[in-house]
Amino acid sequence: MTRIRIQAAGFDFVAETHPDAPQTVAAFLQLLPYRQKLIHVRWSGEGCWVPLGEFRLTNDGAPVGFENHTSHPSRGDVLFYPGGYSETEIILAYGACSFASRMGTLAGNHFLTIVEGREHLPELGRRVLWEGAQDVVFSLG
Repeated sequence: MTRIRIQAAGFDFVAETHPDAPQTVAAFLQLLPYRQKLIHVRWSGEGCWVPLGEFRLTNDGAPVGFENHTSHPSRGDVLFYPGGYSETEIILAYGACSFASRMGTLAGNHFLTIVEGREHLPELGRRVLWEGAQDVVFSLG
């Protein structure tokens, strides 16, 4: 498993790639280092997300579809939703989370799991909720 460093809102996390999402992982690794804004979710509970609009993640020229998708990430799980019913997005669960949009329940590929720094996830969530969008950087680590 590849280790990914996630820096957000002054916190450092280390995540490992998930073996059951090989297409998502391979495509995401090609984007690194990846810089975006992390904002608080609107529908899903205790989570932060990166809205990606019409962006399509591709691997070897083909769009990444559903792999090991779930609607119920655990604290520290990072999902990639490839789009279709709602906009493409990345969601990071910092607590109790049920992945949804105004369209209803969604499911995303569980492609990263935070294995270091998990104790800081609740504070990350509070900071994003109360202080607004925060820079996030995903890099090899």
